[in-house]
Amino acid sequence: MALQQIVEETVTGLGYDLVEIERTAGGLLRITIDLPWAPPAEGQPAPLLEQFITVEDCERVTRQLQFALEVDGADYKRLEVSSPGIDRLLRHEQDFIRFEGQEVDLTLKEAIGEAATGSINANRKKFRGTLERAEGGGWQIVWSDAPPIKPGVRVSKKREAPPLQALGFTFDELREARLAPIVNFKGRAAKPE
Repeated sequence: MALQQIVEETVTGLGYDLVEIERTAGGLLRITIDLPWAPPAEGQPAPLLEQFITVEDCERVTRQLQFALEVDGADYKRLEVSSPGIDRLLRHEQDFIRFEGQEVDLTLKEAIGEAATGSINANRKKFRGTLERAEGGGWQIVWSDAPPIKPGVRVSKKREAPPLQALGFTFDELREARLAPIVNFKGRAAKPE
């Protein structure tokens, strides 16, 4: 049986989603798992707090994988099971649907070139902004190039909001899309309605 199939059957059999399998030259086998996600039913609100992979989840999968890989005789020196992390890679359409409205870091394969409009640099490949559905059914990233306001700094109410920019993209144009690793040490806040 192929390594991919063994790992996938074991992980899904335990009730988790397989995000990624990575093999390194030093014999490390790195498995990334996540909890299953399904879009909320139509008319139902999204859950306020999302569940996350715990150390116990990783330990459970590690023990089962060690047994399954030993039985099959898979060649590896070290096994590492982890969660996708705060800067998780977005690979599939379902990932984009799941994290719609979140801050993402987007890298294009090629600079936007002649498609650049307004104040967007034509050589730009990297963007950080909010992931949204485009009107035509695709995806877009919306951002502002204004510097963030520092905590504790007073902002005049008369100050004009910086202009928002949007860039539509297809999956073929993407090199990489990740959740932006934004950490809030004041605790998790409920998602706005």
